[in-house]
Amino acid sequence: MVTVTHRLGLTGGIGSGKSTVSSMLAALGATVIDADAISRATTASGGSAIAALRTVFGATILTSDGALNREHMRNLVYRDPHAKARLEAIVHPLVGQAISMQAQQAQRDKAPCIVFDIPLLVESTHWRTSLDRILVVDCGEETQISRVTARNGLTADTVRHIVAAQAPRLQRLLVADLVLYNDGISIEHLQQQVGEIATQFGL
Repeated sequence: MVTVTHRLGLTGGIGSGKSTVSSMLAALGATVIDADAISRATTASGGSAIAALRTVFGATILTSDGALNREHMRNLVYRDPHAKARLEAIVHPLVGQAISMQAQQAQRDKAPCIVFDIPLLVESTHWRTSLDRILVVDCGEETQISRVTARNGLTADTVRHIVAAQAPRLQRLLVADLVLYNDGISIEHLQQQVGEIATQFGL
């Protein structure tokens, strides 16, 4: 019997509930490849991006234990429009390599579904051709702001800046094959919707 591995792209704006949906899909048997987690690992102390980050931005961009100082980096990106491009040129290839390796392993393991949890999926032209379908977790901007301020302790203005820096909501919806509207619904209702979607991908 031939095992078909479905390749599902998962994305959504900050505070949309994408991580919750990702966890639900994993619980149903999907192999989740988390681009954010991989990115954080590359910029943690001893991570594969640290040497290049020190060379490009200087030691002041690192914390005392040798990890990327995210607050300093965020402030630098706000001040210098070229800093983001330099950061991405270092981190993105490393993340891409790790994603590819994990996907190959999932294929060898005959996983029924690989979920590519990628925040920048819409912004990238690379992913569309390598995925079977794209699932967008969607909600309104005010819901994003209320969730993130409660979760992370950031100010509403800071969250608005983060939302504005991401792909516009309409742009995400235009590339979606499936949309899960996670606004004003219970966790039980969300779980039900995820379960219905999961059956389309061998879960």
